[in-house]
Amino acid sequence: MSSDDELMSDQMSDAYGDDDEDSLGELDYEEDGGEYIDEGKEEKPTKRSYEVEFKVYSDDQIRKSQQNQVEEVASILGLPGEQVAILLRHFKWQKDRLIEKYMDSGEEVLEEAGLGPSYDTPPKLETVQGFVCDICCDDEVGLDTYAMRCNHRYCVNCYRQYLESKIKDEGEATRIQCPSEGCSMIVDSKTVDLLVPVEIDKRYKELLNRTYVDDKPNLRWCPAPNCEYAVDCAIRPVQLHTIVPSVNCRCGHNFCFGCGFSEHQPCPCALVKKWLKKCEDDSETANWISANTKECPKCVSTIEKNGGCNHMTCRKCKHEFCWVCMGPWAEHGTSWYNCNRFEEKSGSEARDQQAKSRASLERYLHYYNRYANHDLSAKLDKDLYIKTEKKMTTLQSSSGMSWIEVQYLEAASKVLQQCRQTLKWTYAFAFYLERNNHTYIFEDNQKDLEMAVEHLSELFEKPTDQLSTAKNDMLDKTAYVKSRRMILLDYTAKSLAAEE
Repeated sequence: MSSDDELMSDQMSDAYGDDDEDSLGELDYEEDGGEYIDEGKEEKPTKRSYEVEFKVYSDDQIRKSQQNQVEEVASILGLPGEQVAILLRHFKWQKDRLIEKYMDSGEEVLEEAGLGPSYDTPPKLETVQGFVCDICCDDEVGLDTYAMRCNHRYCVNCYRQYLESKIKDEGEATRIQCPSEGCSMIVDSKTVDLLVPVEIDKRYKELLNRTYVDDKPNLRWCPAPNCEYAVDCAIRPVQLHTIVPSVNCRCGHNFCFGCGFSEHQPCPCALVKKWLKKCEDDSETANWISANTKECPKCVSTIEKNGGCNHMTCRKCKHEFCWVCMGPWAEHGTSWYNCNRFEEKSGSEARDQQAKSRASLERYLHYYNRYANHDLSAKLDKDLYIKTEKKMTTLQSSSGMSWIEVQYLEAASKVLQQCRQTLKWTYAFAFYLERNNHTYIFEDNQKDLEMAVEHLSELFEKPTDQLSTAKNDMLDKTAYVKSRRMILLDYTAKSLAAEE
């Protein structure tokens, strides 16, 4: 399934990867393969071909995982926890690689990580007689000072301001170096705890947590605003041509683990990025220009034909030429309206090129208009929740139904929003498909889903007094729409996986 861009050519190797040290498998999780897992549940639901296995972790669980790894490595290497934490961050939390390297050349590893050849507990605040701070030049008697293992000493106020600037303003945590120019000694957590106020220390630990997730290829923070959950998914970048890894965060946000965008099944990440760029930049303006204008053969200025006459005169260089064949007008004599070169090869190629450009533009607009229509519908559907809640309340009071009995309206609303999102991306996906048997089957599935969504949408828009009698129809149609979506995504996922 590729077009002029020859995408989706990599063969799917292992869809879910092996359990390794990147996993947080020792922690409890609440979601797997898109389904909530109740405590004590033994059997997992059957995973469909378009679903991927994933786990959702809280901020506290991620902190616990880091602490467990630090304690494990510290017990093996016999080093303080603060030092081991810096080493693990330096090695991107690859425990086995760190242990192997340290056993081979411990002093060299410590030096590379910014710890120096020896490590002692960070010194406490000290008062040094005759001390002058190199930053603020303060030489007050009894001035509190601080220095790390490198012995670059500064007054506490300057050291504190330096750390606060790094953490609060620059968002740095893992690679904060000694304030002394040229010193690569890394500031450890004990130094930060000692010198900065509580709120800055809290921000420091948050940054350490975020860098841990950023360093792990199988972890990604949920992109929803103010969400503190991270998702663990074993999909590798090489697999993104054949797999669309949609995951559901515990906060309720659905997104693609591969690119971080909102869920875009069945369209692979590479096509999504290309399609969005195509829609946002001036590529289609260029298509319009190509379809409706030509360039002056002499000065290459862009000229738009605004009349029926084929005798063109460039306003810039005054060159006269024929619009049909692009040849010099002097060769046409006075019978410009009956161009005797109309059927010549050059003229034919010019017309063919213009026709191709117009056909390309029309094809793009066909898919873009439908994509934009479903995108607009999806945005409007975001207001459905408020409308649905009002409908449910009204229906409950007017029909005597219980709150549980009117939940079918909320279920229909959620299905509509999900399917609009899916339909939107089917048109972006279809734009890049090569015409073959798979394409025809895909378009049939797309048509069936679209028709089912429209029917459900019509039912949902009925007046409230008619909704109680339409309950069974809506339940049936909701189930049917869900099944059509699963059929479309299942077939597309299998077709992508079969690509080589």
